[in-house]
Amino acid sequence: MSRYDLTDFEWQMIEPRLPNKPRGVPRVNDRKVLNGIFWVLRSGAPWRDVPDRYGPYTTCYNRFRRWTISGIWDSIMEAIAGSPTGSVKMIDGTSVRVHHSAATLRASHPDRCLGRSRGGLTTKIHALTDGFGLPVKITITPGQAHDLTAVEDLIDCVADGDMLLADKAYDADWLRAATRTRGAWANIPPKSNRNDPIVFSPWLYKRRNIIERFFNKLKCSRRVATRYEKLGSTFLAMAKLACIRVILRHYDSAT
Repeated sequence: MSRYDLTDFEWQMIEPRLPNKPRGVPRVNDRKVLNGIFWVLRSGAPWRDVPDRYGPYTTCYNRFRRWTISGIWDSIMEAIAGSPTGSVKMIDGTSVRVHHSAATLRASHPDRCLGRSRGGLTTKIHALTDGFGLPVKITITPGQAHDLTAVEDLIDCVADGDMLLADKAYDADWLRAATRTRGAWANIPPKSNRNDPIVFSPWLYKRRNIIERFFNKLKCSRRVATRYEKLGSTFLAMAKLACIRVILRHYDSAT
């Protein structure tokens, strides 16, 4: 058994949320295929290098694509990502370098999601986590996009009584107003050019390092630390898979 394989606890959490549609032909076991998908995610290896113990690499890839298109990773993440009210939420973004093999897609392709920043071609992962550093929701943008670009989509998960922690890149009046509208409070340090005084707690802000640690865990998956995927939707699916693993490993260690 590989150290990348699902534990019994992780499989019990995932299995009920997988589609089960017999096709009348012998089918490779879903757990075996998932272990192959997680092996690719963690190792960063090409699909063709999937070990034989996980079944044909084409089966692993095809099932990954089919489940991506049908939204299986989204449904699993929504089911296991707790979002209690009256809690801490944190928001931030991190850039990921794009491998040269992923940059061959034509620039006009609608699902490219690549941008040029100081680090070259990059894609930015934006995440909202809870107070334990567990992901609640993630999305991606081209690498040169400002952190505020993806905020509107992410703060849908901010609820009444929450405190939203973010760095000064998120210091925008409209974001503070949107947070108040949801009954939450944004604890964001002011920019140096801000004229209006705001309420800010440096002591509570110290907890924001937890989301940085989440990104470190996310990038332990080499398929996320470097973008090898040509399509943005495929890279986002890999990032969601890594999030699912972070959440399950957290709960597995707590039991």
